[in-house]
Amino acid sequence: MKVLSKASVYGLRALLYIVSKKDKSEYVSIREMSEELSISFHFLTKILQSLTQRGLLESYRGPNGGIALKLPAEEIFLIDVVKILEGENFFDSCLLGLPGCGEFEPCPVHDFWKVTKAALQDEFATTSLAELGTKISENRLRLSG
Repeated sequence: MKVLSKASVYGLRALLYIVSKKDKSEYVSIREMSEELSISFHFLTKILQSLTQRGLLESYRGPNGGIALKLPAEEIFLIDVVKILEGENFFDSCLLGLPGCGEFEPCPVHDFWKVTKAALQDEFATTSLAELGTKISENRLRLSG
């Protein structure tokens, strides 16, 4: 079951790729990231542009250019990324996409989704990129297929 769009999944993978790099002071090449993560260069660029415009990343042009975190990884939480790429109302929306779904006009999965998305929202709000970056390093977790 997919809950997040491809843009959010790719955006999170890209940010975690940046966090997992050994030298965090250097800019990461978008081309390199695209190849390493098997994500379309143009789609990844569009995603990273959104994250840059909203202040999570900074970009630098030139031969040693690329993309880097603008804030410390400890200050960027999964919820920040999801709200940028999915929209501010992501955690208010119906799983089935039905307009007006709520307590007074619930869809068939409303009760299940209400509990699940509350837990998901809480987890996203308390999990930082730094935390996941540490897990990647310590457990050699993968970011691509």
